[in-house]
Formats: sequence, structure tokens, C-alpha cells
Amino acid sequence: MSSKRRGLRFSTPRTRTYPRGTRFWISAWLPVVVGIALITVESTPAFGSDRTSHPLRWVVQLLFGQLSDATWDLVHRLLRKSGHFLGYGALGLAWLRAWRMTLPRTQLHSQFLSQAGLALLGTALVASSDEWHQTFLPNRTGSPYDVLLDCCGAAAMIGIAWLYLRSFRHAQPAC
Repeated sequence: MSSKRRGLRFSTPRTRTYPRGTRFWISAWLPVVVGIALITVESTPAFGSDRTSHPLRWVVQLLFGQLSDATWDLVHRLLRKSGHFLGYGALGLAWLRAWRMTLPRTQLHSQFLSQAGLALLGTALVASSDEWHQTFLPNRTGSPYDVLLDCCGAAAMIGIAWLYLRSFRHAQPAC
């Protein structure tokens, strides 16, 4: 079998030419697809605050004891907004991973910045689409503040990834 049939050939200044077959593309982009699918499911009426309040309250009260209605309203709102922040943070990391795997590697210092920008753009598009979709549902509301919160979650997680990657780059011994 010739190398052309095994996958696309991809060459960059710092890497050798190697095939990128179907498995590569699936492994790179499947986490993004799964993340978007999860957000799509969570964007349905079944996951509106009126439907999640009772089960979440049961779990929280099982762990921490009885809560007044006013306290529960605050806790429920914080849980839901934390879900936005962390869920879209994870999606931002999935986008970042996919772009890091598929974009050519260069010696430019701005490479991570480009990948992070694309990851944030992808996250912002999904968040905007999600909130827009929710405006059409009877028990959901779309909010630009949620889009901002979602993008902040992605930016925070991408920032943590940058710090993590940077710490390994500086920890390597000089040759």
C-alpha cells in the first residue's frame, strides 16, 4: 500500500513528513465533537433550572443538610454557573488540544497564542449558538452574560494549560 493511501502527508519545517490517517483525525477532533454533543444535550428543556433544581437539591442536602429556599436558590445558581464555567473550560481545552495536534508545528513563539485564539473562537461560537438556541425554549433563557462566563471558563483553562506547558519547557535540562 502506498503512503498516499494511508493518509494525508503533512510536513512542517521542524517535523518529518508523516501520514495522518483517519485514526489521527478522529483522535484529534472526537473530544471536541463529544463536548459539543454534551452541550447540545444539556441545552434542552430537560436540563432547565426548573428541572434540575429538585435532583441537585436532594444531593446537596444529603451531603450538607437542610437549606432554606433562599439559600438553595443561591446555591443552585452557583452550581449552574460553575457548570457553565467548567464545562466550557473543558470544551476550550478540547479545542486547544485539537488545534495543537492538527496545526503545523513552527518555531514561532506565537504558535500557542494562535492555537489558543482558535480554541477561544470555537468555544465562543458554540456558547453563542447554545445561548441563541435557548431563547427558543419555553423553560430556558439565553444570556450574553452566560456566553461571557463560558468564554472566561475556556480562557482560564487555556491559561492553566499554558502555565502547565511552560513549566515543562523550563524544567527540561539544557544540553
